[in-house]
Amino acid sequence: MTAAATDESRAGGLLTALEGRLANTELVRINGRVVQVVGLVIESQGPDVQIGDLCEVRFRNRDTVLRAEVVGFRTDRVLLMPLGERSEIGPGCDVLSMGRPLGVNVSNALLGRILDGLGNPIDTLGPLPASEYYPLTSSPPHPLRRQMIEHHLSVGVKVIDGLLTLGQGQRVGIFAGSGVGKSVLLGMMARNTEADVNVIALVGERGREVREFIDRDLGAEGLARSVVIVATSDQPPLVRLKAALTATAVAEYFRDAGKNVLMMMDSVTRVAMAQRDVGLAIGEPPATRGYTPSVFAFLPRLLERAGAGERGSITAIYSVLVEGDDMNEPIADAVRGILDGHLVLSRQLAARYHYPSVDVPRSISRVMPSVVSEAQVEAAGRVRELLSIFEEAQDLINIGAYKSGSNPRVDWALKHIESIDLFLKQGIDESYTFDDSVGQLLKLAPRG
Repeated sequence: MTAAATDESRAGGLLTALEGRLANTELVRINGRVVQVVGLVIESQGPDVQIGDLCEVRFRNRDTVLRAEVVGFRTDRVLLMPLGERSEIGPGCDVLSMGRPLGVNVSNALLGRILDGLGNPIDTLGPLPASEYYPLTSSPPHPLRRQMIEHHLSVGVKVIDGLLTLGQGQRVGIFAGSGVGKSVLLGMMARNTEADVNVIALVGERGREVREFIDRDLGAEGLARSVVIVATSDQPPLVRLKAALTATAVAEYFRDAGKNVLMMMDSVTRVAMAQRDVGLAIGEPPATRGYTPSVFAFLPRLLERAGAGERGSITAIYSVLVEGDDMNEPIADAVRGILDGHLVLSRQLAARYHYPSVDVPRSISRVMPSVVSEAQVEAAGRVRELLSIFEEAQDLINIGAYKSGSNPRVDWALKHIESIDLFLKQGIDESYTFDDSVGQLLKLAPRG
């Protein structure tokens, strides 16, 4: 081939590449304009968008940009909620559509990193290299293509591994009031689990508690194989809501790579509160105890995304902060009906310095019979029976009104309650393998 022919070929290739880029370039961008700001909502005239699209609001000085999401429409106006501070916004600010929904950059480099609610790093380890882009909103796995839950997942806590065993791909809730040790329990499970990856979402937490959880409860060992997503209580409600979706998208990335993921979200109640704030701000009517209907539509869409997939699994643990220790309040009741089990933490046990303060008779793992031996199921049943008998007779025992020999079942419970109580307790720094926990249970499980 001659030099002239070579040059002509190169020019043709360059022209083809430029034509391709030109075809994918938006030649005219139609901006919207901010009309007014009411409470949490920015109202604009245009641009042409749909719900969930990401937009940029440009301040008058053009130096800074605020990202916002389209959350609804009112007559001919677009309703947006900001993903940051909105103090400099005023009428006439430009609104530009980015033409895509919010997503998160994902890769194996996420391990050991701490992100904000939108997936941006907030630690001091520099920018994140990304290999893929996952949208924050996606569909749950097809129900007929999910793997069966057939294998247990050890979390290193005796009372859970022995009596309330979790399965790979199970979704379970920790129901607790404030100050009964749920954050400590989550940290113990994150450090001691046999899962490949931890994804931890801290939604609506106090700023002080975030550092304490990462340094004290999670520790360097737990952080090394974890991705932590943080949205503190001072963040806008939309950012707190997106933190839950960001954590779920990150967990889905690792699940799609064939890994067994343990995702922990503290707390799903504050996620529901953020969704309530968004709904009320755009004019949605309150329904049950002030929660809007969109809250109860959002929860199953979020929680069903966890679980077993075609390859890999997400074992999800959602903490539920019950108001006034009322286990039947609206969010607790809705979440309990969606999940595959619940662990109830007792304020009475915590007051006796009994940690983890898991109330075994009121807790259940619905998949346990499918992932453990029949001998373990029977032993766990005997322990639950003993605890229930002792609880029913405890008032009489405490006031000295019960006489030995009056009831053989109560005598049986009194004989074994001390050894059972020791099994249920565990120090923060203690860790047990699954076999150790089951072995101890089988040795001490009383026979009536």
